[in-house]
Amino acid sequence: MTASRFDVLGIGNAIVDVLSPADDAFLDREGLVKGSMTLIDAAAAEALYGRMAAGVEASGGSAANTLAGIAGLGGAAAFVGRVRDDALGKVFAHDIRAVGVSFESAAASEGPGTARCLVMVTPDAQRTMATYLGACVGLGPDDVDPGLVASAEITYLEGYLWDPENGKAAFRKAITCAHEAGRRVALSLSDAFCVHRWRAEFLDLVSAGGVDILFANEGEISALFETGDFDTALQATRALGITAALTRSEKGSVILGGDEVHVIDAAVPEKVIDSTGAGDLYAAGFLFGLTHDLGLARSARLGSLCAAEVLSHYGPRPQVNLADFVVGRY
Repeated sequence: MTASRFDVLGIGNAIVDVLSPADDAFLDREGLVKGSMTLIDAAAAEALYGRMAAGVEASGGSAANTLAGIAGLGGAAAFVGRVRDDALGKVFAHDIRAVGVSFESAAASEGPGTARCLVMVTPDAQRTMATYLGACVGLGPDDVDPGLVASAEITYLEGYLWDPENGKAAFRKAITCAHEAGRRVALSLSDAFCVHRWRAEFLDLVSAGGVDILFANEGEISALFETGDFDTALQATRALGITAALTRSEKGSVILGGDEVHVIDAAVPEKVIDSTGAGDLYAAGFLFGLTHDLGLARSARLGSLCAAEVLSHYGPRPQVNLADFVVGRY
């Protein structure tokens, strides 16, 4: 196997987030399920945006946030995602390149605009998202370069991209290319509602050897195995025989891999402000650790530290030098 050019290549939705404070009553009025991600069209996005409180814009997208974290730790990261050649598309491309992530996907010159995610953050730091996918739905297998996939030690797939049919085809191509090159594939289940929509297909994917590393929070893994009991879901995950990082918010995380099982305490910031991006940054630390031979337990502790940093402020990406923030702490 040739040496890898990138530690991690991520494929996912290229999104600009708009984050705004909200209360539970606002969510109820808008018919939004707290803590979930709802797909909306352009008209609904404009209407909801008009009713939200003043907020801040920040480039996001789950996989893109993870890659930003990996680059912040000193890793080599690349991203594949689709934007339009509009103002938000330029913002996204600038931001991801500015943090050190390679992003060479060509902007679309026609069709829907760049995706945006309206994120309402309640006082308990929970985020509720309404997402207009826009240009993201155009991402397909032609956007997946086999040579680029082969040049990355791990290809990381964002479960949200399973919603459009083109995205599924892109994932399947990436999985084939990665495994043919002797590389590994990681998948984030992204959201329990996403799992409910595609449970059977996700289960087939992870059961048939398409995924080597699985990321899921407690709600997502429980949804995958249709159980309300985490321990039951844990044992079902272990039976898959893959590496899995299962996060449980303040309860920490459980890591499975081969004969290893590790229970890792959560790293908790002084004050939790916003949970947006916490799972993404956990994945960043964990994937950085795996690609730098830190082992499962140290990789998970690094993931917890990265998640704690992003929990301490609004926005889905680190606001400090992440490599300095974690040094000597894992």
